[in-house]
Amino acid sequence: MTARELLAAGLETLHQNDPQAVDKLLAFSDLLLKKNKVMNLTAVTDPMEVVTRHFLDCAPLAPYAAGKDVVDVGCGAGFPGVPLAILTDARVTLLDALGKRIRFLQEVIDALPLGNAQAVHARAEEFGHREAFDLAVSRAVAKLNVLAELSMPLVKPGGYFIAMKAVGSDEEIEQAQKAITLLGGRLERVEDYDVPMADGRRSRLVIVKKVKETPKKYPRRFQKISSDPL
Repeated sequence: MTARELLAAGLETLHQNDPQAVDKLLAFSDLLLKKNKVMNLTAVTDPMEVVTRHFLDCAPLAPYAAGKDVVDVGCGAGFPGVPLAILTDARVTLLDALGKRIRFLQEVIDALPLGNAQAVHARAEEFGHREAFDLAVSRAVAKLNVLAELSMPLVKPGGYFIAMKAVGSDEEIEQAQKAITLLGGRLERVEDYDVPMADGRRSRLVIVKKVKETPKKYPRRFQKISSDPL
């Protein structure tokens, strides 16, 4: 099975098998793996694993993003934001503090091209655009209480913050409940899912609804967020 066949089959299980999307995702994979030879973007170096560990892992988020103003907080190499921009009509802001990642993502936006995505070099806690987005997503490795303080101030009341986490992150979720509440959120549900075509590997979405405005004192400076999480 080729990477194209694997991707198409996986997206078909999610009712997302658009041939144009497949083409753009594979073009993104080529750009990612080429750039990864000269800068550290991903530990995944096999095109088949890019499909399962990146694209098909992120694709179940697409229904939540469709038609929305979305910010990907700490987007890294572009996950989940670039797949969401390819698979949906969401207007996606890719936000990262590392300039070389953002320069790479701008190359991706220009090459594919993606008219519904922008790459922004900024720290989340300094970004501004307070309560400007319908949805904040993050696949970053930081703890959920830290991600919540970085992400939830960017979300409109009535919008959502969705964190991609490993199955088995129950304790981390429990520890973040205080932060979620202080920041104006409510944990709506935890959704575990089978990643298509990934031999039974599972992933998790932590879905938080923004029920009221975030107090103005949040987010704090990153040093304070990391040293004294809510």
